[in-house]
Amino acid sequence: MKDQLLNKIKNREIVAGVVGLGYVGLPLAVEIARAGYRTIGFDLLENKVGKINRGENYISDVDSAILKELTENGTLRATTDFSRIAEADFIAICVPTPLDTHQQPDLSYIENSSAQIAGYLRKNTMVVLESTTFPGTTTDIVKPLLEKGSGLTCGKDFYLAFSPERVDPGNAYYRTGNTPKVVGALGSDAGEVICTMYDTFLKGGVHPVSSPEIAEMEKILENTYRNINIGLINEMAMLCDRMGINIWEVIDAARTKPYGFQAFYPGPGLGGHCIPLDPYYLSWKVREYAFHTSMIETSMMINDRMPEYCAQRITNILNDYSKSLKGSKILVLGVAYKSDIDDCRESPAIRVINVLVKKGAEVVFYDPYVTEYKDKKDGSVHRGEKSLTEDLLRSMDITVITTAHSCIDYNFVQQNSSVVFDTRNATKEVRDKSNIVLL
Repeated sequence: MKDQLLNKIKNREIVAGVVGLGYVGLPLAVEIARAGYRTIGFDLLENKVGKINRGENYISDVDSAILKELTENGTLRATTDFSRIAEADFIAICVPTPLDTHQQPDLSYIENSSAQIAGYLRKNTMVVLESTTFPGTTTDIVKPLLEKGSGLTCGKDFYLAFSPERVDPGNAYYRTGNTPKVVGALGSDAGEVICTMYDTFLKGGVHPVSSPEIAEMEKILENTYRNINIGLINEMAMLCDRMGINIWEVIDAARTKPYGFQAFYPGPGLGGHCIPLDPYYLSWKVREYAFHTSMIETSMMINDRMPEYCAQRITNILNDYSKSLKGSKILVLGVAYKSDIDDCRESPAIRVINVLVKKGAEVVFYDPYVTEYKDKKDGSVHRGEKSLTEDLLRSMDITVITTAHSCIDYNFVQQNSSVVFDTRNATKEVRDKSNIVLL
């Protein structure tokens, strides 16, 4: 099996399958197809499949022209028909790993995908899980599902590995194609073959580790590291506000040290699919070992309460202007979870909006990248303002910057707002700061 697969990789005879065509799966499928492999994308949503087959891009990190070229020449096609898994020699699982209503890991997407793949899995196939999850998922959950459903034996009939996705939406330099790849496989032969495969279509280099558990924990460490440091700086921001100290100036001063300090910045909370969720996967898993991740859990609590803290700050600011929160008109600038992207998954801005509305405020939002978003709880659709005008800003009691989109003219915002609460230091270069309050 090893020599056969290495030879097929060398001759670009591998057929690749990517299960899940979202922010992780579609960029990966494009990179594989660009390297000359016939690639099949699998997704349950017919609208995604239809868009890809028409060459229509819906992921900002994917080059639309490249996608169109790959779909038109047939190198990349998409389908909802999972029986075509049987055509694939390399299968990457890139499905969501959300939390359930009790903030516990929801592995249903991984389990369902693994079961579907197993029904059509054939010998001499590589399978890689890329979805972020807790250590042990690949070995204890995916492997048994694949073996039971296919009747094949891992290591003998097919190879299995975990390789964590590393996607940073909006990053102008690091994309899927040039970001280093970690691979942890079950067995040395599996590691060699799967690393060789990745190395042919990714230019960032491949870093093999000794097991899937190492790779799974490595991914959790990446995002937990950021969660803890953001929790620290958010707590420092709250302390500095209490002491009348500008946290942003403190960070700028600390950054001058050429060693031993990495700058993290406060904000209204954490967003995106990884950083707010991954620590929950780890803290849930370690209960099996009678272990409590005290520092991690503390940072999670700090970050989780930032939207409520921001709402309280808004209340205090309005009070200084002799206004109550209830009935006040509030403009929220930005509902994407980070600057210059259209992704509002787990966006703290939406949580800020929900808190304000619950307390009786009249809230509208403007985001140049997000025209509407769907409420996670009840599915209701919230539509934003079509443009950021002088009349809109002047009609508000307060403008709250929750996402620092670089295309917004913050001098214009400052000049036409009664007061601005800036949670992102987006107004750093604004000349007149007389009506600006920083987080």
